[in-house]
Amino acid sequence: MCGIPHDDITPAAIVDGGKRKIPVLDLNDMVEELLPIARFVAGEPEVRRTGAGFIGYGATKPGDKVLLAADTHYDWRVVEATARALRERGAKVDVVTVDVGPDRDFTDLEEINTVMRREPWANRPRRWEGVPWVEELALRGKYDLLCHGKGGSIPETPHRYEAFPWLTPEHFTQPATIYPRKLHTLINVKAWQQIREDGRGGRVHLTDPEGTDLRWTLWDEYFDGIRLGSGETPFWGHLMSHPPTPIISKEDATGVAAGTTSHFARPFSQIRVSVLDGLVQMVEGGGAYGKAWNDLLDESRNTQYPCFPRPGLFWFWEAAIGTNPKISRPSRIHRLASGGFEWERRRSGVIHLGFGTFWRGPEERWAGERGLLYGHLHVHLLFPTLVIETRSGKSITVIDNGRLTAMDDPEIRAVASEFGDPDQLLREDWSAPIPGISAPGSYDEYAANPAKWIYAL
Repeated sequence: MCGIPHDDITPAAIVDGGKRKIPVLDLNDMVEELLPIARFVAGEPEVRRTGAGFIGYGATKPGDKVLLAADTHYDWRVVEATARALRERGAKVDVVTVDVGPDRDFTDLEEINTVMRREPWANRPRRWEGVPWVEELALRGKYDLLCHGKGGSIPETPHRYEAFPWLTPEHFTQPATIYPRKLHTLINVKAWQQIREDGRGGRVHLTDPEGTDLRWTLWDEYFDGIRLGSGETPFWGHLMSHPPTPIISKEDATGVAAGTTSHFARPFSQIRVSVLDGLVQMVEGGGAYGKAWNDLLDESRNTQYPCFPRPGLFWFWEAAIGTNPKISRPSRIHRLASGGFEWERRRSGVIHLGFGTFWRGPEERWAGERGLLYGHLHVHLLFPTLVIETRSGKSITVIDNGRLTAMDDPEIRAVASEFGDPDQLLREDWSAPIPGISAPGSYDEYAANPAKWIYAL
């Protein structure tokens, strides 16, 4: 399957990133073209966790009621193909569309406007999470399955609730969507073992050529119960190399996080986020994004949140690792309906760092009820190296320059050979072209205005 942009289709062909030609299909034929993929997704096992990992609707059976909820930035063909595939399984599928306004270019402050709140989140839902009235509709209507939301944690409900992250045919037709579940599961398990089993009590050193240099300890307390990830089970596709909130008093993450992209905003000039003992001290660079983050840092500096050991909002807790080698950055990345850079954080070996409160966590309810600032902001690392120095003195490289070392595990290669050429299946289909790092040119020139370079591709 090839990637098909969701709009601006011309009668001839579309040039994607100046690198390959994409054949254009008749609009009415496009749903039929997407149906095999939709049928695959509809039959995959359901694993309730996050919108970043395994997604399938395979528990659907004849007579089930399904609510498929998208928004106005979704391509209708992806929605229609998914609905048809579920109906073929005997379900009654109702489709609702949430109006999120017209598509447009990203702004410098999109991430902050999308994520940060001073009121209960249900009053103004954040873009990736489920919309309250949709979730209430699924409950009142006694649906068996709700397919909704692009990312973040999924709340507990009496009905099944799975994410629906594919905004465009280009997302949907990437090989990542039909990546063999058995293989993807083993990749997650093997990489998670390096962190949970071998890393307990060790020291993590995270670096990236854009300037990140962070160290922290995997304290024993973070392995109790379901703290780090979920015990023996990882956050599928979102491996936690640092635990979520609450943060313990001896948290020691220290160093600098640096980069030029976040989940959902225009690329910014290189940002440098300084962290001491887990708490952000200052933000340098980053253009308007960095300036606004500094303002939020000042606003929240003296607030004591229930999930943190000392005052302040922007505590480091998220260092989440993507695990699917077949994720690619979408075209038209400057537009909201592309999904932004949030999409590529799923790619294996990419890390996104998060600073602040946990999505829909108890601390966010606490802050929202009091009109206090909450939320968490991101910096993406596209070529990270993550090394764990164990208590026994052993050095474990979990990621090497953006590649999960688990990909080269003999057991993973053996499972990959069940589905085809292991070299092809375990190779990353896309890596970020960054001048001075992975592409010709000067990194300093790129870092001063990355949007100019990225949007020109």
